[in-house]
Amino acid sequence: MVLAGERPGGSAFSRELGLSASVLVDVAGKSSLRRVIETLESSGSVSDGVLCGPDHTVCETEPEISDILAESSFQWLAPETGPSASALAGMEKLNQFPVLLTAGDHALLTPAIVDDFCTRAAELDADVVFGLAPYPRVREAFPESKRTVLRFTDGSYCGTNLFAILTPQGKAGPAFWRSLEADRKRPWKMARKIGPGLILKFFFRRLTLDSVLESLSRAMGCKVGCVVIENPRVAVDVDSVADRDLAVRILTGKI
Repeated sequence: MVLAGERPGGSAFSRELGLSASVLVDVAGKSSLRRVIETLESSGSVSDGVLCGPDHTVCETEPEISDILAESSFQWLAPETGPSASALAGMEKLNQFPVLLTAGDHALLTPAIVDDFCTRAAELDADVVFGLAPYPRVREAFPESKRTVLRFTDGSYCGTNLFAILTPQGKAGPAFWRSLEADRKRPWKMARKIGPGLILKFFFRRLTLDSVLESLSRAMGCKVGCVVIENPRVAVDVDSVADRDLAVRILTGKI
């Protein structure tokens, strides 16, 4: 499943480039969305899929979207009000497990990364699995790139926009995050759902990665696992001009 929805009015990135959807940004001669779909189609782990977004007005006016769908096994699905709700809608559409979830701006994905993540995720005793990239590897490879860093007592990591929902019970994961999105303007409710103790320990960097997985499993009501991906490019998504330029340099062999 590929999430490609936009906030109402578009993102700052798409407005800056004059695009109807940020996933249509050109990255070394191909749109980001086309790169993602082609990568998934070329992997050995993906048989078919759902493209959730952009909305129908973009699809009607951008031939790139219809061309991508015509050339792939992906079906289009209208996006919901947020990424978690869209993920749940996509799972209902697919009606099968496991499900790989990623984003349409993940232009640096490769079939090898996808297959490695899917294989290792399936080996875990978990319902939902997410990928993390070691921050030291990302910083060493792309020192000028600004990335969000999750710091634990036993290491620092960047997100990868790769998720595996392995079982029907794993739907509890995006359902939990959907409830957090609904409370984004009421942080006290978010804290209550996550657990104030977990938030304080994270703030003061007193959490190990394993303890976070255990706490998230309790909060979500399903088993949460993690796959650490050593390839630093998996931490780079294309949601800014700087990231687009970095992706182009990587794809053209200048880095």
